[in-house]
Amino acid sequence: MSDPDPPLLSWRDQLVLLPAEGFGTGRIPVAPGTFGSLWCFPLGWALNHWSAGATECLLIWAVMMLAGVPLCRRAAELRGRKDPGSVVWDEMTAFPLVYCFSERTAGALLAGFLLFRLFDIAKPWPIRRFERLPDGWGVMADDQIAGVFAGALLLLVEQLPGL
Repeated sequence: MSDPDPPLLSWRDQLVLLPAEGFGTGRIPVAPGTFGSLWCFPLGWALNHWSAGATECLLIWAVMMLAGVPLCRRAAELRGRKDPGSVVWDEMTAFPLVYCFSERTAGALLAGFLLFRLFDIAKPWPIRRFERLPDGWGVMADDQIAGVFAGALLLLVEQLPGL
């Protein structure tokens, strides 16, 4: 469910919420994490178009992560919850990890999206434990670990003969 708008946001707070809420996708009232994760497709296309290797993917991820911790902390404060559903920057940030070592074909982009959503929703051990971290770290970390799991499984599947 989408989080209500707080009254009278300053322009700075609006600038925080714009990327934190996935440029509007996190405000969709049903499955905001899934809609926010749809940013994986333009991101994956851009990584492929720029022929970004693992180093570039990890650099993009690091910049998004470093920006995301304070961004998600402030967005959580503004929304009055530890990990508001409307905040989807954490999902968006995970995709450079998902696609870091994959071939980034259309099939791989779709498979990476589906695997990430599976791990992000199910939160198998140890993913759920990372939600306990304080502030923006708790918002960001579980999704990053889900991204690592999805990326590792995607790489494993791509290595299978005949696929």
